[in-house]
Amino acid sequence: MTQYLALLRGINVGGRNLIRMADLRACLEANGFEDVATYIQSGNVLFAATGTPVADLTVRLEELLSRTFSYQASVVVRSLQQMRATVDRAPRGFGTDPDAYRYDVIFLKEPLRAKTAIAKVAVAPGVDEADAGPGALYFSRLVSRASQSRLSKIVGSPIYPSITIRNWNTTIRLLRMLEDR
Repeated sequence: MTQYLALLRGINVGGRNLIRMADLRACLEANGFEDVATYIQSGNVLFAATGTPVADLTVRLEELLSRTFSYQASVVVRSLQQMRATVDRAPRGFGTDPDAYRYDVIFLKEPLRAKTAIAKVAVAPGVDEADAGPGALYFSRLVSRASQSRLSKIVGSPIYPSITIRNWNTTIRLLRMLEDR
């Protein structure tokens, strides 16, 4: 069995696409997913599957969630190995100064590639930094100048439908949870 993480995009945000985590777990379990667990309310689902390509899991989950919860589901799926690579290949020093910086990982939904995505992400000089990594972008911004950050501009970007964002602490926690299973 391979351990996977599904990052659901756009649920339980601003009163839209409300899905209880207990209902989400029950849905996946009833449809053959194993060892299902969730983490916080923003749609982080850990599960196990046997020898299924990530692309196939993505399609299966999106169809299942769209049908069950009556919304247009968008999911980014990562294997344990992919999550480990995302964390291990973060830029040097990323996540190490939380008093000065906010750190986020912008997970990319295939077929979007980091090289393409990084060209579409606006940064405010002296405030933001963005770096490309395996299946993700690493975005940091100064806490003291957070209101000047351009991260919110990503909503109007052409890549927006193909991303989901998690903060660095959540990303690390999800990797640890996958490793502990």
